[in-house]
Amino acid sequence: MRVIAPQPGILDIALYQGGASHIDGVTDVLKLSSNENPFGPSGPATEAVQAAAVNLHRYPSIDHAPVRAAIADVHGLDPDRIIMGVGSDEILSLLALCYAGEGDEVLYTEHGFSIYPIVARAAGATPVVAQEKDRVVDVDAVLGAITGETRLIYIANPANPTGTMLPMSELARLADGVPESCLLVLDGAYAEFVDGYDGGASLVEARNNVVMTRTFSKIYGLGGLRVGWGYAPRAIIDVLNRVRGPFNMSLLALAGAEAAVRDTDFVDTCRRVNTEERARLTGGLRQMGIACDDSFANFVLARFGDEAEATAAEAYFKTQGILVRLVKGYGFPEALRITVGRPEDVTRVLDAMAEFRGMV
Repeated sequence: MRVIAPQPGILDIALYQGGASHIDGVTDVLKLSSNENPFGPSGPATEAVQAAAVNLHRYPSIDHAPVRAAIADVHGLDPDRIIMGVGSDEILSLLALCYAGEGDEVLYTEHGFSIYPIVARAAGATPVVAQEKDRVVDVDAVLGAITGETRLIYIANPANPTGTMLPMSELARLADGVPESCLLVLDGAYAEFVDGYDGGASLVEARNNVVMTRTFSKIYGLGGLRVGWGYAPRAIIDVLNRVRGPFNMSLLALAGAEAAVRDTDFVDTCRRVNTEERARLTGGLRQMGIACDDSFANFVLARFGDEAEATAAEAYFKTQGILVRLVKGYGFPEALRITVGRPEDVTRVLDAMAEFRGMV
């Protein structure tokens, strides 16, 4: 008798590990482990979700036209080239499902977001890793790793968990080197934290094989609603919509996202505070002898002398009611990823780190 088994590659997928959210016995937890907006969602977004709740018995729209129009209006894009997803993760997964399969390769960089190999294996494709250079995407290494079997290249910019970023000139050089038989996917989950950065939208509009993804989980503070979007050539959007679930987006998610994207004042304020507090956090850590690259996101990767010190620091932070993220799974056993919080949160982190450094 044949035994029911999953498709090849599925059991090779390592389960995704999210940031911790609680500490046993502690009620006043400062959660800086998941890169969430410390200010939460905007007032208009919350009000829109509450107003929509009275219609929970109704199905949501299947074309998501109002929120696509809002995104297009704010970002100056073509609404017909926008697709909505249950977080940008769903769009990353749909791209792999539609454009990669058995015998194909999916390329990403050595410290890239852990969802990339997951969606590759789920589609039956082979994940391939390109080396980074000093924790920054190495364009030459990526181009050198492309083969005739490469179908997708996932690049996060700014990157997670490093926070580093390629300038547009390097992104354009990468796009120029990608063959027409391959899609370059620019994951812009943290794009809104970089003033003036379009997340790669201009590259999408100039080429037939570039896709941009974005999320409402970070600067918009809607991680609990699971909303993401993608921008791509119309032919690719048409393909993705053929496999996307017709009711993939909830009524509440659509209402919250539409209000959130139009609240540009809230986004501007969050970006400004993040920039200021990120600089203060980075500078404070460096003064204590803790290495940090310049981050372009809403977190800082703090690198210690070794894994033991990083583990001890994370444990000490827990005793102070602070949750940060060990990132050993991303190739940094000696590092902690620390979300940039409110001014008072950053002060609390720096004080705790100073106390820890004084103990070791």
